Amino acid sequence: MRHFWFIFLVLCVSGMSFPGRPAAASEARRDKAKIFSEIAASASRVKTLSSDFTQEKHLSMLDKVLTSQGRFFYKRDNRLRWELNDPVVSGFAVNGTYAARWDAQTEIPQSVNVNRVPFLKIFSDQVFSWAKADFKRLQKQYHIQVIGENPVDLKLDPKSAREKKYLDHLRIVFATDASHVRTVEVHEPDGDFTAIRFINTQINAPLPDSLFGPKQPDSQGQASDEHLRR
Repeated sequence: MRHFWFIFLVLCVSGMSFPGRPAAASEARRDKAKIFSEIAASASRVKTLSSDFTQEKHLSMLDKVLTSQGRFFYKRDNRLRWELNDPVVSGFAVNGTYAARWDAQTEIPQSVNVNRVPFLKIFSDQVFSWAKADFKRLQKQYHIQVIGENPVDLKLDPKSAREKKYLDHLRIVFATDASHVRTVEVHEPDGDFTAIRFINTQINAPLPDSLFGPKQPDSQGQASDEHLRR
């Protein structure tokens, strides 16, 4: 399961510091609903997102931080694209219930039903939940604590005993205007963590549907769009 989280937030946004004024516990509890409402209002205005990202994997068994870079695209109505470009090439594009996956050796990406691939299902559900700021759903999965408010900085502790085996907590920091996630940290129980920083984020810029592949596989069960060929 370690590798799932590495893929998930390899995903919605460095061992970075998290700026912002710490909130007292009582103040955080009092203002949490308001903060969530403001984030949801900002998210409702976002139709598309595109961003570069830098990902860092901090492992206790290694002195060197493992770094990779890539691009992320999101479009309302359950479409997303996640691609790693350095040091390896890999990625996937989700369009509704179907996804196309590829790597450096793939000539024609494999098309799959998202619901039949657990990591894609969980990954895409999480991205869409954050993109839509679906806190009602997120609060069923996590205890959410407000750490800072300017920008909004959240700590999420998993409720599920099963999830606690491979996830200690998440840290999520939003952009100043709360329109999108700026930084994510995924902390594992053994102290290892993955950090992702999103940069050069563009909101509501035109994104062609072709970025996200076909809605359904062709008769061969494979995606045929030329733009997905690596």
